[in-house]
Amino acid sequence: MDSQTLARALTTILRSRADPLKILTTTADVIKRAQYTSIDLKRVQTVAQVLSLCPVPVPGWNYEHHFFDGTEKTVMYIFLLDALNFSFWGDPKWRVKHVRGDVDGYWALAASLKRAAEHDENFLDADFLATISPEYLARILNGNVEIPLFVERWRNTQELGRVLRDHFGGSAARLVESANADATQLARLVAENISSFNDTTLYKNRAVSFFKRAQILAGDLYGSFNGKKWGAFKNLRDLTAFADYKLPQILRAWGILHYAPSLARRVNAKKTLVKDSAEEIEIRASMIWAVELLRDALAQRGRELDSVQMDWFLWETSQGNIKGMKPYHRVRTIYY
Repeated sequence: MDSQTLARALTTILRSRADPLKILTTTADVIKRAQYTSIDLKRVQTVAQVLSLCPVPVPGWNYEHHFFDGTEKTVMYIFLLDALNFSFWGDPKWRVKHVRGDVDGYWALAASLKRAAEHDENFLDADFLATISPEYLARILNGNVEIPLFVERWRNTQELGRVLRDHFGGSAARLVESANADATQLARLVAENISSFNDTTLYKNRAVSFFKRAQILAGDLYGSFNGKKWGAFKNLRDLTAFADYKLPQILRAWGILHYAPSLARRVNAKKTLVKDSAEEIEIRASMIWAVELLRDALAQRGRELDSVQMDWFLWETSQGNIKGMKPYHRVRTIYY
């Protein structure tokens, strides 16, 4: 598929799609100048045709691993969860013991924070988080090995507590309420006030926005509260997919996303890519647009899904055994 056809497809979606966070606009610029990644529009249509003929289950919120009490305490839990939701890969992979067997990665984080919230009534207080010691957090996240980027997670925890304590009366719910049920405004407020959520970069001297964890925060609040109370957003559809390392893996397995030979060799060999390198930025940008194009192709076949729902479906699917699945790209970063 030639680059002009792809550029036209991107432009068509941009004209019909709200983009208040400028994620689609800035990543489209990356796609048009990409050297290491490409999107196969024919495969997008083929996969969309297959998916349109079978159920596309959007997973519900997992209350077994997540803390939920229906109060402002749950909002704080979601904020802390997403402040620490990044970079779980490793060999061996970090895992923790759970009542129904060991869990690793994101589920290990969710379960560890849930256990702490249920056993220490002060744990989810902003004042407590603002001054939490590394020793205390280490006990909470204790597993078979130290969780990757532990020091960064400790700093993120303290920053979250300080910002909420000093600017929002210690209440994560108050920050959410200030967004007036606008999911993209919430993502913007979080990124502007909490530096660890400010997921932006430069590609060939032009700004690019991803806001992965700031966006997923809105999605998680929606999922946790089932679209009510602090999860009631009028425009969840304006969020994009969340640029991580699992979705590119499944999109590549399905033949939608392609890597240049030099990049493919490095990813397949599990070589760590450089944060903010052209290769990393192109992978993340291509992932976002591959999801957009697939969502659009499904909509044309009568299957309407938001990008967030597409993300949840693809992420859940990527956890299984997919034919042709190759390793995901590896970057040590706090953003995903």
